[in-house]
Amino acid sequence: MSTAAPFAPFFLGTRLPLIQAPMAGVQGARLAVAVSEAGGLGSLPAAMLSPDQLRTELQALRDDTTKPFNVNFFAHTPPVPDDAREARWRDRLGPYYAEFGIDPTQIKPGPGRAPFSPEIADLVEPFAPPVVSFHFGLPPADLIARVKGWGSKVLGNATTVDEALWLEQHGADAIIAQGWEAGGHRGHFLSHDLTRQPGTFALLPQIVRAVKVPVIAAGGIADVCGIRAALALGASAVQLGTAFLLAEEATTSAHHRAALREPAGRHTAVTNLFTGRPARGIVNRLMREIGPLSEDAPEFPLATAGLAPLRAKVESQGSGEFSSMWAGQNFSAVREAPAATIVAELSVAF
Repeated sequence: MSTAAPFAPFFLGTRLPLIQAPMAGVQGARLAVAVSEAGGLGSLPAAMLSPDQLRTELQALRDDTTKPFNVNFFAHTPPVPDDAREARWRDRLGPYYAEFGIDPTQIKPGPGRAPFSPEIADLVEPFAPPVVSFHFGLPPADLIARVKGWGSKVLGNATTVDEALWLEQHGADAIIAQGWEAGGHRGHFLSHDLTRQPGTFALLPQIVRAVKVPVIAAGGIADVCGIRAALALGASAVQLGTAFLLAEEATTSAHHRAALREPAGRHTAVTNLFTGRPARGIVNRLMREIGPLSEDAPEFPLATAGLAPLRAKVESQGSGEFSSMWAGQNFSAVREAPAATIVAELSVAF
C-alpha cells in the first residue's frame, strides 16, 4: 500500500479534505472564495481567462479570503491548425448553419486556451496561490520549480496509473485520480485511448498503491456516501464539481441550470464536439445527431471556433442544444443552495 499520509491541515491548509473542482465557464472567484471560507479548498479555473481577467480574479481571491485556494491551469501542447480537418468540420456543421441563418464564411478563429507559460507565471507569481493544479499533464520542469518556489503545492490530474506515476516523478505533490464518471474534460495526457481510463473506484485504489504522495479522488463523488467510500479506498481527499453546479455563487447559465433540474438532463456522455478534446457533459441535440465523438472535430481547442456562432445563436433563443453543459454522472447532491451550505452538508462525511 502507499505510504501517503492522510489529508491533514498541514498538507493543503484547509479544515476539510474537500476540494471544489475548477469548472471553467460556470464559475469565477466568488464560488472559490465561498468554498474556501466554508472550510474546503475553492478552485479558480484560469485556462480560459485573458491576462486582465486572470489578474482581476486573483486579486478577488486575495481580497476576499485569507484561506487557502487553488488556481487551475492547462498544460497541453497547442495543436498545429489543420485546414483540411477544419473544412470537414465546417461541412459537418453546414446543415446547422443553414438552419439558423449563419454565414460560415464569416466565422473567425476561436480564442483558444493557452497552456501555462512563463508569461502566465509572471502574472501569477505576485499572488503566490497556496495550491496550483494542472490538467493534461504538467508544464516543463523549470515552471514547476517556479511554482514551488512561491510556496505553492502542485496537484496533477491522472486518469490512469501510468499517468499518476509520471506526475509523481515530475514533481506533483498530490495526484487527482479522475475516474470515468467525472464531468468536464478528461485529464489524460499519456494516451488518447479512452478504454484505458477506468471508473473512480477502480482507479483510486490502484493509484493509492502505486504512488507515495497523497491521492485525491474525483469523479462520481457527490454525496456523503461517495466521500466515505473514497476515503475507505485510500483517498486523502475528494474533489467534487457537479455538486456545486447549482450553487448560488456559480455562474452556470440558465439553460445549463434548467437541464440539471430535469431527469432527461442527467444523461451524460463523453464528447469531443465542443472543444476537440473528450469531456463529459449533458447529452443534447448536437451530441445526439452527430454522435458524441467525431473524427471531424479539430484538435483541442480548435473545434470551438466552428461552433461558436451556432452556440451563440441558439443560446440567444434560450436553448443549450448546441452548448457544452459539463456534468458528471452522479447528480445525487445537486441542489440550489449557497456553497457554504453544500460544504456543511458534505462535511459530515469526515
